[in-house]
Amino acid sequence: MFETIRYEVDGAIAWITLHRPERLNAITPQMLAELRDAFADVRRDDRVRVAVLTGEGRGFCAGQDLRMVDSGAGEASTIDYRKTVENGYNPLIEAMTSLEKPVIAMVNGVAAGAGASLALACDLRVASDQASFVQAFVHIGLIPDSGATWFLPRLVGLAKAMELTFLGETVSAEEAWRIGLVNRVVPHEQLREEVGRLAERLATLPTTAIGLTKRALYDGLHASLHDSLQREAILQQLAGQTEDHREGVQAFREKRRPVFRGR
Repeated sequence: MFETIRYEVDGAIAWITLHRPERLNAITPQMLAELRDAFADVRRDDRVRVAVLTGEGRGFCAGQDLRMVDSGAGEASTIDYRKTVENGYNPLIEAMTSLEKPVIAMVNGVAAGAGASLALACDLRVASDQASFVQAFVHIGLIPDSGATWFLPRLVGLAKAMELTFLGETVSAEEAWRIGLVNRVVPHEQLREEVGRLAERLATLPTTAIGLTKRALYDGLHASLHDSLQREAILQQLAGQTEDHREGVQAFREKRRPVFRGR
């Protein structure tokens, strides 16, 4: 079904793997389309309660495949960058952030340019101790895209975001954790196991409540307190009508661990 990615469902977890290891999983239009289709599958499949995005081989994603850039010496690029971003990258980032299921980035190596943006668009980021991040856009005379200008200041602060994007310096996994760019750093050989454990834990939690929480958090980033309070009331009503809420209350009364089914 897919050529540039792999899509595998294991229990309640969808594993989405960028699969161009010979190019450090650099992004092509076909990969963008396939990623959009994969996240649409995650959205539709009620069995899937968590998605994990990672890369094959030694890199997470090197960003845009620069072999697509067709410009000779002294000539302007013939690429319609606005169309590329609006029709290719933006729908993918919106699909990931609007998905009312948790998405984990398993960052196994370098995440550069738009590849770093893909990691930022995930809800949680777990990095190998061999991973690194670089806002590489400045090195080819472009600006950060695919949501990087929105995510970075919110994760690391405005001053640090400017430093990372202006200088395009490589950030190690440990430094990424220190500045809040990733949630966890684990030994490389334990990365899949640790991410799998985290994904399985998320899959046992009330998926609808997590999805509504994700929606509220994103909406709250550009809303007033008054609007956020109103939105919380509306979403709480939706959460309160779920089977998982009823199970949670019943389990509390019976002094047992709840068994959530994501409904």
